[in-house]
Amino acid sequence: MRSLTTAATGMMAQQMNVEVISHNIANMNTTGFKRQRAEFQDLLYQNVDRMGASSSDAGTIVPTGVQIGLGVQAASTYRITEQGNLIQTGNRYDLAISGRGYFRIQLPSGEDAYTRAGNFATSPDGQIVTTDGYTVAPGIAIPQGARDVAINQQGQVQAILDGDPTPQVVGQLELVNFFNEAGLEAVGDNLFLETAASGSATGGTPGSPGFGLIRQGFVETSNVNSVSEITALIQAQRAYEMNARVITASDEMLAASSNLR
Repeated sequence: MRSLTTAATGMMAQQMNVEVISHNIANMNTTGFKRQRAEFQDLLYQNVDRMGASSSDAGTIVPTGVQIGLGVQAASTYRITEQGNLIQTGNRYDLAISGRGYFRIQLPSGEDAYTRAGNFATSPDGQIVTTDGYTVAPGIAIPQGARDVAINQQGQVQAILDGDPTPQVVGQLELVNFFNEAGLEAVGDNLFLETAASGSATGGTPGSPGFGLIRQGFVETSNVNSVSEITALIQAQRAYEMNARVITASDEMLAASSNLR
């Protein structure tokens, strides 16, 4: 009975759906996290009676035919990149992007990674780094004697030194954009890597056309909506149960046929 394997694909699909939802819920408090959505597509069809085939020598054709679907499969886990809320922290090195764009991070391997999580700090030599100590490009160092740091909306980093009332510009933060943000590869630690699907990174200054603004003292929260995720979880659970019932019904039908005398 095809219904056994068809329902099994439905159960596996809903299991993956629950895994995606659980990952979203687990990262509700992760800075800069972007939720994902599981997407599915139907499997191949068996043509028992092909539509359009000739049904007689008089030229009549089969109008609809008989096609039996073989189930469902996962198509993608689409990342939804809508803006999260901005929460004020008061930390001078916490930066949020209001609008489009990613911070570029220099990995120890020499690769570039990208992130929306702007909960930064300073290294022992004064460079602005991530929580893992990776340098935030282009590598801005805060002078040793700085008593305050100001970062404006255009990403210009200014240090106020003791004995000098005039802020000193020590660097300029950059943002990058991608034509297809959903095509970035997530590698954990709030980092993404460029792929052939995402397109090449396009750099620019915060506030320029197509790029967001920098907000000092803020971080971007996860864009996970708890109510939506719980609703989706209930729907996935019900769909899983219904597929399980199809397997039970198919098993009972097989048992009935095997008991015929």
